[in-house]
Amino acid sequence: MMKLHLLVVLLFVAIHAEETKYTDKYDNIDVDEILHSDRLLKNYFNCLMDRGRCTPVGSEIKKNLPDSLENECQKCSEKQKNIGKKILKYMIEQKREMFDEVEKKYDPNGVYRKRYEADLKKIGIKL
Repeated sequence: MMKLHLLVVLLFVAIHAEETKYTDKYDNIDVDEILHSDRLLKNYFNCLMDRGRCTPVGSEIKKNLPDSLENECQKCSEKQKNIGKKILKYMIEQKREMFDEVEKKYDPNGVYRKRYEADLKKIGIKL
């Protein structure tokens, strides 16, 4: 009976751990296409800034961005973390005005900037 109870607990933990990850159904979108299309990038930007309609992908990003910033992207897959770094690097280097606006909205007190600045610098992203 004890083994059965332990198995049920482990199964519950495994299922719950899987539920705490962000969905991966959008992991295969062409991020480069979005970043290099002013029209697409502006649409995602407007979604994040509450200035326009959101695609399902944009809605997912907008919904999860505050949590991922707060919790160091713990619910992100490795692929999602890599996509996030790619987007961040591009926005800082190529679309700084947009990045500054997003940062102002989602990190108005600079808490996340301070928290992540050293780690980003290590991977070549200078805030």
